Amino acid sequence: MPARYISTFLADLCATFFLQSGQAQTDLGNPLAGLEQLKDFQSMRASSSDPDWKNGNADSRSIEPGKTLTLAELHGPGMIVHFWCTIAHPDPFYSRLLTLRIYWDGEMNPSVECPIGDFFGVGQGLDRSFTSLPVRVTSDGRGRNYYWPMPFCKSARITVSNDSDRRCNSFYYYIDWQIHPSLPKDTAYFHAIYRQEFPCVMGRNYQIADIVGRGHYVGTVQSVYLVSPGWYGEGDDFFFINGEKKLSLRGTGTEDYFCDGWGFREQSGPFYGVPLFEGYQTGNRSSAYRWHIPDPIVFTNSLRVEIEHKGSQLFPDGSHTGFIERDDLMSSVAYWYQTEPHKPWPAMPPAKDRLPFRDQAVVIGHDAVTNALHSDGSITVSSWRATTDDKQLWFRPASCNAWVEIPFQFDHPESADLIVKTTRTPGSGIYTVKLDDRVLGQLDCYSFEPSGPVEKDLGQTELAPGKHTLRFEAAGKASQSAGYFIGFDTLIFRVPIYSRSANEDLRKIQRN
Repeated sequence: MPARYISTFLADLCATFFLQSGQAQTDLGNPLAGLEQLKDFQSMRASSSDPDWKNGNADSRSIEPGKTLTLAELHGPGMIVHFWCTIAHPDPFYSRLLTLRIYWDGEMNPSVECPIGDFFGVGQGLDRSFTSLPVRVTSDGRGRNYYWPMPFCKSARITVSNDSDRRCNSFYYYIDWQIHPSLPKDTAYFHAIYRQEFPCVMGRNYQIADIVGRGHYVGTVQSVYLVSPGWYGEGDDFFFINGEKKLSLRGTGTEDYFCDGWGFREQSGPFYGVPLFEGYQTGNRSSAYRWHIPDPIVFTNSLRVEIEHKGSQLFPDGSHTGFIERDDLMSSVAYWYQTEPHKPWPAMPPAKDRLPFRDQAVVIGHDAVTNALHSDGSITVSSWRATTDDKQLWFRPASCNAWVEIPFQFDHPESADLIVKTTRTPGSGIYTVKLDDRVLGQLDCYSFEPSGPVEKDLGQTELAPGKHTLRFEAAGKASQSAGYFIGFDTLIFRVPIYSRSANEDLRKIQRN
C-alpha cells in the first residue's frame, strides 16, 4: 500500500489497541497524532440494519443452507477500514462452515476466500476471544472485528456462503468504508487464502502460500489438530522470495516464528498470539497468529511460504522421540497485499471436509426428557439458542442432593473421545458425570451470563453395544451461583477423520 495510507492507518490502529489495553500513550509517542487534521474522504457504511430503520429492529440477515448472502457492493475509489460481525448459527462449528469471499474491481476469482472464523484469527470452527492490533475478537469469540485496510479502485463485493446443512439464523455486520477522490497508482490490494492438509503430507513441507506478483506479506494464522500425543512445534518456517535458492528468511521452530518460546500457551498481543491451545494429547487443538506489521516481507514477482510439520512424538509402546516428522491435521490462512491480477488458487474444500473430526450423537438432551429419572424437582424441554434443534433438557432440582439419570441404547462398538455439552447460567451447579457408574469428569455449569452450549471432553471412552446409563450428580456450586440447575444438550462421540496408522511404516523408518 502507499506509505501515506499505511502510516495514517497504523496510527489509528495503534491508538485503538493501546487505549483498549490501558497502556499509556507515551509508549508510542502520541498514537493519536494526525487525528486533528482534516480528512478528504467520505465516511460510509454497509450494514445489516433493518430497512425500516426508523421503526424496525430486524438488524440481521439469515442464510439458508447452500445459499450466499451479499454483504456489500461498493463503488470506489475507496477503502474498507473496519469489518464487524456476530453470528447466530445452530452448528457448533459454524465459523468454519461459513465462507467469506471478497472480489476487487469486478474480478472473477476472489482475492479473499476463507472460512470466516479462520479469517478472524481462530481456526477449528471455534469461538475464542483475543486482542491484537489489526484483529480483535470479544464476546467469548462471537464479536469479530477486522481493521486491516482494504483499498479498491473501482469496486468491492463481499459475500458470505453458508456451506453447512443448517440455516444461519442471524448474520449481523458492519462494513465501514471510505470514498476517496483517488488512490495512488502503487496501491496494492488485500488478499487472504485458506489452506489445509488433513493430514500433512509426509516427506514435504506444509505450504502456507504460493503467490505470484508484486507485494508484501503481512500475516499468518496456523491451526493444528493432533492425531497423536506430542508437540508439533519444532518445524521451521521458510520464505522463498522471488524464487531464491539461498533463503533470506528461514526459521528455527514453529513457536519461534509465532514469537513465543518453549512451547505454546494461550495469550495474545498486538503482533502475535495463541488464542487457542489445548495441550499435547491426541485430539487437542490450537490456533496461533503472527502479524508482519512492523516487518512486512516484500516480494517483486513471487513468494512461497512453507513450514515444516515436525516435533516430538510419543509412541503406543511408551517410547518417544524429540524430533520427527508428524502427520497432524494442519490448516492456515495467509494474508498479504499485492498488485492485481493474482494467481487463482484451488477451490475451497467442501464444508464437511474442513472439520478434523465427525461428531456422532449418542444422547440428545431434549429427546431424553420423557425417559429420564431424577431427584425431586422438575425436568422439562427448554428452548436455548445454539443447542441441538435449539432445545435442551432442563432440570430445576428441589435440593442440593440433585441427580439426573438418562438410560440409552447404543447399537455398535465405538472408541473415541466422549464429549458432553451443557449450557451455563447464573443459577447452575457443579455436577459429576458418570457413565454406567464410572466417573468420567466434573462440570461447573455456572456463568455470570447465560451461555452455551459448552463442551467438556470426558476423554477416550469405549462403548459396547447394549444398554447404558448417563448420570449427573450435584457436587456443589460456585459461591456466586443461585442454585443447582443443569441444562443438558448432547452427549457425543468425536471420531477423527484420519488415523495416523496410515503413515506408521514411514514413521518407523524415520524413528530408526
